[in-house]
Amino acid sequence: MGLWTKIFGKEKVRKTQPEDLYQVEITDAYVKVIHPSRPVEQIDWKEIEEIKLVNTDEGPLLPDVWMILIGNNKGCSIPQGSEGWEKVYDIVSKYEGFNFENVIESASCAENKVFDLWKK
Repeated sequence: MGLWTKIFGKEKVRKTQPEDLYQVEITDAYVKVIHPSRPVEQIDWKEIEEIKLVNTDEGPLLPDVWMILIGNNKGCSIPQGSEGWEKVYDIVSKYEGFNFENVIESASCAENKVFDLWKK
């Protein structure tokens, strides 16, 4: 029994967020994003040529920050807050020349804007 149950007599239930519908599959070879009402997106790690953060004003009903992996005429869009986002970020943030200043700027931005994070 958790502390919440001891104090309030019932379990605390987390509200579903739009990011919860995205499944991010990460292997040594690729990143794949699955959503029930969108086409599956997949990109091999070795194909990535650019990484961007895209801020939108669509939250909270839709994801409002996206990491976009681009390369080989395809891409993979991962919403911040989805399971797997942190792991992908941890991997790509180690790329030489990764722009941490734009990550910080994105975090304080509430408008529609694209931030370049890395380019091959």
